[in-house]
Order: sequence, then structure tokens, then C-alpha cells
Amino acid sequence: MAASSAPSLPIFQIDAFTDRLFAGNPAAVCPLTEWLPDPVLQAIALENNLSETAFLVRRGEDYELRWFTPAVEVDLCGHATLASAHLILDILEPGRDRVAFRTRKAGILTVERQDGWLAMDFPARPPHPVPAPAELAQALGATPRETLMARDLLAVFDNARQVADLTPDFAAIARLDSWAVIVTAPGDRGSGESADGVDFVSRFFAPAKGVPEDPVTGSAHCTLVPFWAGRLGRNDLVARQVSARGGLLRCRLSGDRVTLCGQAVLYLEGRIALPRHP
Repeated sequence: MAASSAPSLPIFQIDAFTDRLFAGNPAAVCPLTEWLPDPVLQAIALENNLSETAFLVRRGEDYELRWFTPAVEVDLCGHATLASAHLILDILEPGRDRVAFRTRKAGILTVERQDGWLAMDFPARPPHPVPAPAELAQALGATPRETLMARDLLAVFDNARQVADLTPDFAAIARLDSWAVIVTAPGDRGSGESADGVDFVSRFFAPAKGVPEDPVTGSAHCTLVPFWAGRLGRNDLVARQVSARGGLLRCRLSGDRVTLCGQAVLYLEGRIALPRHP
């Protein structure tokens, strides 16, 4: 007896903000012909259990784009946008040099090739100073020198080693009154053994949204870039997210927009077997 063919969807897993496998931030990307019900999209993202799953629907030359963590749909995601652009420009339509994504809350996001990298045009989200929540130091395991807020709470430390050495309490972070927490510190672009070659470092925690620690977070740099551009007095910056997997970004502030440049590599390609419905 011939096996019945169940409905299925293509799925790609791509490591973003890296030029090698098993680094950067893995994102799943699912191209669709039309939108599936939101509960199905959320169930796929939960099943994938990655920090983000991106879904695409082509509309003319552009694509509609949505992002889901295992727990919620999000308003903006950098690494899954980079992964989606890599899929389109380097795998599905390798003759193209530019793609525009229509999003629900972040407007139109464009990505184009630029000197061997993919350059994403995103909205800037500059932070403003706020008092540190009383529980923040205990949640992070260290006291930041200052705190600011945009969508996410931004905690600033004195040096990169402090950021890398943090051992946060994710349950305590989830109880804070913010979407997520970004921790950051200046890098060291000087010479010598301690130099890390970057302008600033960061980490990103969003346990209440299903992402305890995100390996590399493009949306966080919509806040980090205007902050550090103001502090360092220059608009072209190099950043590293110092998670266990790590990732590198080239960044530029242009008025109320930020350009985030990254690389990406394909890890796997497969199909999702969808359940049948009567």
C-alpha cells in the first residue's frame, strides 16, 4: 500500500551573525505560500525550540515576515531577519542583491549585499536613563554602573569581563518589569593581549518571552548602537555578543536608523510534516 502524503512545509535552519557553523544564533526559517493560523505558527516555533522561528510569505518582489519565540510573537528580530535574507539572496534567489521585508510593527526592513556581508536597515531605539529596579543587581549577580530603558532594560557595566562573567538568575529576570534585559560594556579596540577588537560587548536575556539567553540579538543593537555612538563619539561601530556561541556585528548609526551587518551559514534543510485536520 502506498504511503499517504501528509501536508508539509519547507524549513531551513541557519546560523546568523557568524561565518561558520555552530556559532552565532541559529534561526529556523519557513517559507509559506499563505499564512497559517497563528496557533500553528506558534506551535511550530515551540517545537523548533530555537530563540526565533521566522515565517515568510512572498508578495510580489517583497516578503511579509513574522517572528516567533517558543512562547510569543515578537515585534522585531535581527538574527532571524538576517537568516531569512541569507535564505532568499544566497539559496532561493541567488541572483538578487536586495530584499525588502514587510513587517507588522517594525515597518519595511531592507537587507542588501555589502562587501561580502548582509546589511540590514533597522529602526533605532535609543534608550533613556531610568532608576535601576531594586531587584536588578540580585537578578544579574552584579550591580551595573547605570541603567537605561527603550523596549528593553539596558544595564551598563565597566568592562567586557564583567559582562562575560555574569551568572544571571533567569527566574528573577523574568519577574522584572521589562520585555528583556540587555547587559553591555565597552570593548577594547587597542593593541595587546587584552584587546578584543570591538567597540562594545553585550548579552541579552528574555526568559519571560521563552528565551533565557539569546546567543546574538540584532534587535538589541537597535538600542546599543545609538547608546554607544553617543558615548564613543562615532557612528561606525564593531560589536560582539559574548554569549557561549558568540557573534560579530558591524554597525552604523544613520539618524533614526541603524545598519546591522552580519554573515550567515546554512545548517540544515528539511520539511515539517503538518498534522491532518478533518
